[in-house]
Amino acid sequence: MVRQWQAVHPGLDTGPMEIIGRINRCAALLQQAEDAPLRRAGLSRPEFDLLGALRRTGHELTPGELARETFSSGAAVTKRLKQLTERGLVERRGDTRDRRVVHLRLTDAGRDLVDGILPVQLAYETAVLSGIEGSAQGELASSLGELLSQLEGRLGALRA
Repeated sequence: MVRQWQAVHPGLDTGPMEIIGRINRCAALLQQAEDAPLRRAGLSRPEFDLLGALRRTGHELTPGELARETFSSGAAVTKRLKQLTERGLVERRGDTRDRRVVHLRLTDAGRDLVDGILPVQLAYETAVLSGIEGSAQGELASSLGELLSQLEGRLGALRA
């Protein structure tokens, strides 16, 4: 694709396209793989992210806090929470001062599921990245972290 653009517009720098295109392609391939261990446990990645946020923070969260923690929309969090609650993995508790506020926490079954699947998921992700040397993985993680920091700080301004 880059070579084709360079043939059509030889004077344009396609470097940014090479980076962003590769990130998008990696994301698409990872989504196609659908995180096999999560799929076997009957979870999607976004559902696991919600359960993981509740587990790793170690305390109750509101739906809004979960949305921020997982970079999800409020509507998406509401839909996923409904399913996770119906499966007995998350429970809701009303706020004693404000009935509009709901606090969420993992049930014992939810905690056991997260704790059981996390090592399996990490082993799967290790296998996915096994073709990249350890030090290169660290450099990639660092570079992607820098990119995320910049995007989170500037992307809104770029859209305007």
